[in-house]
Amino acid sequence: MHHQKINSGFILCFGLLINCFTLNAQRIATFEVNVQKNQIDLEIPVHVNLDAITLLPDSILQLVEVTGKSRTLVASQIEFDNQRNLHWIIRPQPGNNKQRIFELLKSKPLHNAAEIKAVAEDGFLTISNINKNLLRYNYKTVYPPTGVDTVYRRSGFIHPLWSPRGQELTRINAPDHYHHWGLWNPWTHVLFEQDTVDFWNLAKKQGTVRFANFISTTSGNVFAEYQALHQHVVFRKSGDEKVALNEVQTVRIYQPGNNPNYYIADITIQLNCATESSVLLLEYRYGGLGLRATQQWDSANSKIITSEGKVRKAADGSRARWCMVQGAVDKDHAGLIMMSYPTNYNYPEPLRVWPENMNDRGDVFLNFSPTKNMNWIISPGKDYVLRYRFLVFNDDFSKEKAERAWQDFAEPPIITIKKNINQ
Repeated sequence: MHHQKINSGFILCFGLLINCFTLNAQRIATFEVNVQKNQIDLEIPVHVNLDAITLLPDSILQLVEVTGKSRTLVASQIEFDNQRNLHWIIRPQPGNNKQRIFELLKSKPLHNAAEIKAVAEDGFLTISNINKNLLRYNYKTVYPPTGVDTVYRRSGFIHPLWSPRGQELTRINAPDHYHHWGLWNPWTHVLFEQDTVDFWNLAKKQGTVRFANFISTTSGNVFAEYQALHQHVVFRKSGDEKVALNEVQTVRIYQPGNNPNYYIADITIQLNCATESSVLLLEYRYGGLGLRATQQWDSANSKIITSEGKVRKAADGSRARWCMVQGAVDKDHAGLIMMSYPTNYNYPEPLRVWPENMNDRGDVFLNFSPTKNMNWIISPGKDYVLRYRFLVFNDDFSKEKAERAWQDFAEPPIITIKKNINQ
C-alpha cells in the first residue's frame, strides 16, 4: 500500500500558497459554527448540505477557516447521497471555545491533505491512516481453528479493531464462544414465517449472517468508509436457505488530526425485509451490535462505566447512552466508547455486559441490545436504522470527556450559513 508523507517544509510552503491563493478567491458562503456548548477539546465531524448553498462543481470548491485576518485551508470531503454534503472536522483550538468561522471559496483545487484509505484485498478491507491500520472488515468467510466444527464459520465482521497505537481491542476464535466474531451484528431470537431462528448462536444451525457484496468503498481527506450488504440467512427445516433480512452496514472512520491518541468511527445499520414476510426480533437478553474484547482484559486490569454512572457490576440490563471500557493491553493503556444515537429503537438502549467473574477471570463482552426487554417488528417495505459511534483511544479517558464525546455525536454544533449574494 502506498503511503504519502508530508514534511514540515511542504506544510510551510503550502501555508504560504494558501495565503496568497485565497486573496483572489471568490467567497461563496460563510459558516458560523457555534461551539459554545460543545467545549471543543475533542474533534467534531460536521457537515452541511452543499447543494442548498451552491451548484458549482466540486472541482472548484475549497474550505478555509478564518482566524482574525488569516485563512487556513481545511481538509474537506464531498459525499454524494440524495444531495451533496460537504464534510469537515472541527479541530480543537485553544482559547477559541465560542464560535468558529469557515468560508467556502470558489478556487482551483489543491491537494490539501493526505487521504485516509479504505482498501480491499485478500478477503478483508482495511481502513488505515498514513501508516497505521485502524479497522479491518472481513468479507471473506473465516473458519474456526482446525478441529472445531465449521458451523462456526462467518463473514461480514470487524476484527481487528486497533487502538491508535496499534493494540488489538477485539477478539475472535475464543474457545468459550466460537460464535463471537470481534465486532458483529446478529440477532438471537427471531420469528420468521412462523418459525424461530437464531442468527447469533451458530451451533444451533438455524441461521447465519453473510457478506453479500460491497455497495461502495470511499477514501478521502476527511473520512474513509465502506458500505456492505449483509444477508441474514435462515437454514430451513426443508434443507434449503432463505434470506429473511437485508442489512446495509456503513462503517466510516474520520481522519485523526491534532491528537493521535484517539479516532472516531461511525457504524450505521440499516435493516429491511428481504421478502414480503415481516421479521419479528423477539425479546432476548442479548442481540444486535456486540463486541468481544481483547483476551488481555479481565476484571483486574480493565474497567467499565456507563453514561448513567453504572460500573461493571451494575451495568448489565441498565439503559445507557454510552458505555466505556478501558484497560491494560500490550504494556500500554487503551479503550473505547460505544455510543448510541437518540433515534435508535428503544433508546436509551439496554446493555448486555458480562459479569466480573465471566470465565473465572472477567472476560469482557459489551452489547447494545434494543430487544433485551421488548420485541421489535421489522415490516416489509420499510427501513429501520440504528446509528452508533465509537471513540477508540489510548491513554486514560475520563467519564466527563466520554460524555462530551456523546454530546458531540447526538447534538453537534449549530452551523449558521450566510450565502454571498454577489457570487
